[in-house]
Amino acid sequence: MAAPMSNVDEIRDRVILGEFGVKNVHTTDYPGNYPGYDDTWDLEKFKKNFRIDIVHSDENMLEFDMIGIDAAIANAFRRILLAEVPTMAIEKAFIYNNTSIIQDEILAHRLGLVPIKADPRLFEYRNPEDQEGTEIDTIQLQLKVKCTRNPRAPKDSSDPKELYLNHMVYSGDIKWLPIGNQADVFADAKIGPVHGDILLAQLRPGQELDIVMHCVKGIGKDHAKFSPVATASYRLLPEITLLQTIEGEQAERLKRCFSPGVIEIQNVNGRKVAKVVNSRLDTCSREVLRHDDLKNLVKLGRVRDHFICTFATKSIELGLFDDLPNALSNLPSVFFLVSVESTGILPADVLVTEAINVLISKCQKFLTELDAAEMD
Repeated sequence: MAAPMSNVDEIRDRVILGEFGVKNVHTTDYPGNYPGYDDTWDLEKFKKNFRIDIVHSDENMLEFDMIGIDAAIANAFRRILLAEVPTMAIEKAFIYNNTSIIQDEILAHRLGLVPIKADPRLFEYRNPEDQEGTEIDTIQLQLKVKCTRNPRAPKDSSDPKELYLNHMVYSGDIKWLPIGNQADVFADAKIGPVHGDILLAQLRPGQELDIVMHCVKGIGKDHAKFSPVATASYRLLPEITLLQTIEGEQAERLKRCFSPGVIEIQNVNGRKVAKVVNSRLDTCSREVLRHDDLKNLVKLGRVRDHFICTFATKSIELGLFDDLPNALSNLPSVFFLVSVESTGILPADVLVTEAINVLISKCQKFLTELDAAEMD
């Protein structure tokens, strides 16, 4: 039986969290499904409704909202960021000397997971059959450390930090060895590990490491070490609606049911009244539904096409369209929240731009295949 028209907007635009299940999780706004609604996809309509709002930006984190797109597109960006945006990572480790207690295979694996600060757009993919590598497809690094006793250590000391020199091997000990003209081309690039404080091994006097490493260009679906992000996820914008005024002791309990900052108690004419202050801080908790006197006073939902996105970077500017609206008078029907934590290899604006370029190339390839199929 068709849904009453009074419920159609909610079914189309909101995901509802109930006590025993989640409703409206599937997409229903396809052409002809709802009488009186024109759901035919239109490019101009999409341009008008789609927007990106930057919510927070600092040196390490960027949070922005993607509004007006389907979950499939947001998920496509997530998967591309995880698996198809290329980076540079250590692929081969030539171990000339390793007298530490760490086996060669374990040490090589640890080295491969060290994020390398190098722009992959300036390099080509390396031929798998090429064992040497060239300046256009390979970065050469070296780790050469030997532990010795500290002649100036106190006689009664038992602290390894005082007794030994170079007994802790960190990623900062990895040095770049330019190949060919790389020293001139990348003079200002500061190629090397993103973080210098990653512990690789511990040595004792007489033990040493002598390793030469080759970094190559690759993508995350070949190996996780090439993934430019530590995590990538998205979530819908939470929506919390108070169906009636909640005050006094009930208001205090309601506040404790949600994450800090979601519900606040305000003084209204001498009464303590609960107000929704910032629903985006909600973590999808349904604790309020455990309280018999509160569960019918609150409506929990998610805005279907509003994504929250988080990147570790400084800032971002996406010129997808020439005239993106800065704000919409009414909350759009689709709102997603996407979380992406960068490894620091590339800034987030580069990651997003590269992900968009990958998605564009996929679409172009698909259209080419369709044209070829029609010709056949």
